[in-house]
Amino acid sequence: MGTLEGRVAIVTGGGRGVGREHALLFAREGAKVVVNDLGAAPDGAGSDVSAAQAVADEIKALGGEAVANTDSVSDWAGAERLVQTALDTFGDLHILVNNAGILRDRVLVNMSEEEFDLVVDVHLKGSFAVTSHAARYWRTQAKAGVQVDRALINTSSGSGLHGNPGQVNYAAAKAGIAAMTIVAAKELERYHVRANCIAPVARTRLTEATPGLGEVMQSTRNDAFDVWDPANISPLVAMLATENCVFSGHVFRVMGGEVGLYKGWNVVEQFESDKRWTVEELAAATSRVPARPDAEIPGSHVKSLRNN
Repeated sequence: MGTLEGRVAIVTGGGRGVGREHALLFAREGAKVVVNDLGAAPDGAGSDVSAAQAVADEIKALGGEAVANTDSVSDWAGAERLVQTALDTFGDLHILVNNAGILRDRVLVNMSEEEFDLVVDVHLKGSFAVTSHAARYWRTQAKAGVQVDRALINTSSGSGLHGNPGQVNYAAAKAGIAAMTIVAAKELERYHVRANCIAPVARTRLTEATPGLGEVMQSTRNDAFDVWDPANISPLVAMLATENCVFSGHVFRVMGGEVGLYKGWNVVEQFESDKRWTVEELAAATSRVPARPDAEIPGSHVKSLRNN
């Protein structure tokens, strides 16, 4: 019996890459899967219904249960139809994995309004739209007295949590997804919903298109264990989706065989005054702070330097 036996899952962006691996592993673990994928190019252009259908057919061929859905997650009505597909086909929804995404990489001064909006629309709004419709169903079930574990797993990125030049749109969206997950965990707990977020590093159409990253992935490939294989990401997502998992409100980094736990923004230096600071006093008090945030602050722990 699989760890997800009898649970119903939606995986957005499930037609290729990491999303495909999520869908296949979920099915092998006993879940009934709605494979959502618009089938667009990496930059979001076009559509291809065969992407989602191919994965759904693959799951069925292995003896699992799956259905394809090709709605755009960033379309409000489409996101509602996606959730309804799970309910109409399998009668319930226990797991939502928001994974769909596109890239329109460009440095800030050259990025157009459309390039910014499209990426934020798919990643951030798309994650919100599907989650919103799922959460409304989960609220209705909880108010009806149904106490069943539900799991929301969102997808952030190191680009959003650390910053990556040339991806201001993608980084902004991914940072927003991590923050949205933390809020969702607090708001949806009353409806028996756990919310977590992952920041995966793996070989996909999107990462291979990131300048310099595709070359690194190929040059460091280890035939004994391919650390860039997107299948390495899915066990963590499946674990977070299990009914007996207790985690909620966390952001995990996962690459190869490594899983790390993030702990938000932390104050590492603090300056206090019993009166309003002057510009000159602040300049003097903060003179120890490095000019760039990637440099280590001497004695890096929270301190209070008082200005009397």
